[in-house]
Amino acid sequence: MITQLDQLDLHAQYTYADYILWQFQERVELIKGCIRQMAAPSVRHQRISVVILSEIKWFLKKSLCQVFSAPFDVRLPFPLPRRMGEKIDTVVQPNICVICDRSKLDEQGCVGAPDLIVEILSPGNARKEMREKYEFYQESGITEYWVVFPSEQVLQRYILNEQSIYQAQLPNVEGDVVGITFLPGFEMQVGDIFEE
Repeated sequence: MITQLDQLDLHAQYTYADYILWQFQERVELIKGCIRQMAAPSVRHQRISVVILSEIKWFLKKSLCQVFSAPFDVRLPFPLPRRMGEKIDTVVQPNICVICDRSKLDEQGCVGAPDLIVEILSPGNARKEMREKYEFYQESGITEYWVVFPSEQVLQRYILNEQSIYQAQLPNVEGDVVGITFLPGFEMQVGDIFEE
């Protein structure tokens, strides 16, 4: 039994079958089989997460879509499409995700691409979010991906186009109103996200 992170080889490749057996306190994600450690979120990070989560949850009260917040495992097969019997080697814990296809949900979380993923940057994780996860989320077919920059008070949205390539939207700042492409009628004031 693995009870401490230092029992693992951080350069080895792992699968979801390995991941579910780990019994240590540290939070980690698997990206294409590689362990990525996660820092504990700051108070500011948590405030931002709660605001976005609350706005989406309120809007979804009468919807089939559901919103979840970390820690919540999203298992993403790669490469896509997944053949039967292949192992899942990516497990991420987005800050927030929206899932409209309830068949993707089980007791362990989500299997397959959520419709929306929101990641809030923390010091030290910008490279991971902006490169590794961006590319992987695009390849996985996640319809909309938001990256929140707390220090700059900017929300950057990426929307999957018909060629399955993310199209960056204009950065959203205080005074802007944002929506979600697959949730007609949803609107949120960007300035509200960053209020202290």
